[in-house]
Amino acid sequence: MSAESSNLSDIEHRAVIKNLRLRIRWSKKWARLFQQGRESCEDDPRPGRPVRVVTEEYVRKIEKFVLADRRIKLWQIAEELQISKERVGEIIHEHMNMRKISTRWVPKMLTALDKQRRLQTTKDFFGESMQWTKEGERPSKKFKVQKSASKLMATIFWDSEGVLLIDYLPKRTTMNGQYYANLLAQAREAVVQKRRGKLSRGVLFLQDNASVHTARVSRQALKDTGFGN
Repeated sequence: MSAESSNLSDIEHRAVIKNLRLRIRWSKKWARLFQQGRESCEDDPRPGRPVRVVTEEYVRKIEKFVLADRRIKLWQIAEELQISKERVGEIIHEHMNMRKISTRWVPKMLTALDKQRRLQTTKDFFGESMQWTKEGERPSKKFKVQKSASKLMATIFWDSEGVLLIDYLPKRTTMNGQYYANLLAQAREAVVQKRRGKLSRGVLFLQDNASVHTARVSRQALKDTGFGN
């Protein structure tokens, strides 16, 4: 061992060994290729390298596609022109100075003529609303859908013979343990009135583990009703 190599650390020795091993593998590979008849010493061309096709001709072609269909996707243009999607994006963003933005919502305004065109308009709205837009151009508009009616919560108690009780939660009221406990009392009264004699024979009460069902006040109310679960 030379004096110079003796000064190397363990990690440096390992790095040298790794480098020598890679060189040997590389040499064996090329020796095998030459034995098989290879004559060229150059590397084989690598497939998949992107070809730069940013020419005026491609810019004009892509602009024609975009102006014909503002919702067209990058992959659709790439397939038509047989170039990469990344190159299409580069041309649109950097050479055509365009970007894709969402259609702007405006208040609903339907005239009699608009109503006749509702079917076609609805079909158009099913498509993607983003469109290619040049810098400085204003986005297109579409009407905003009106709010739907507010939801109404219903609690239903039933047995094998049919519905016993339906309760509709009043607006601005929160379903909590106390509210549900009151419903259990009403359900018991419904059993007494509509299923005479059943309560004395025993009623098996089935419910899920929602928080209002497992609250302390609800569990106590369930015991007070005489329902088993």
